[in-house]
Amino acid sequence: MDVKPGPASESDDYALDAQIGFVLRQVQQRHSILFAELFGGDLTPTQWAVLAKLGEIGECSQNLLGRYTAMDVATIKGVVQRLFERGLLARRPDPDDRRQLLISMSPEGSALFRHHLPNAARVTEATLAPLTGAERERLLRLLARLR
Repeated sequence: MDVKPGPASESDDYALDAQIGFVLRQVQQRHSILFAELFGGDLTPTQWAVLAKLGEIGECSQNLLGRYTAMDVATIKGVVQRLFERGLLARRPDPDDRRQLLISMSPEGSALFRHHLPNAARVTEATLAPLTGAERERLLRLLARLR
């Protein structure tokens, strides 16, 4: 059976370019390209998120790290494992709960984190470059409300 597209008027009330998910995905794609250019393949955005959060809060459990970086259990486990295998993270038993491991940056991870901090700021700056300072603040406030 041939399905023919209906008249354009059927989609008059729905324009893809006006949908928040589509626009966010386009901005994310642009942001990811900028990230790859500035980080040169050293880290993925999710790996950077782990190092950045550890740089912000210090040592914590893998579970908490996953919550802080908005990663599900399987994703945070894989990201932490890959960073650990590269020597960028350290693990030790939690003295309060031996069933858990505490995750922290290794000296190598800390050095890579410090090296890329300026690049992370550049990615954000380039992503937000079309906006004024006031527009940037407003955008971030509005997006935070949608979390």
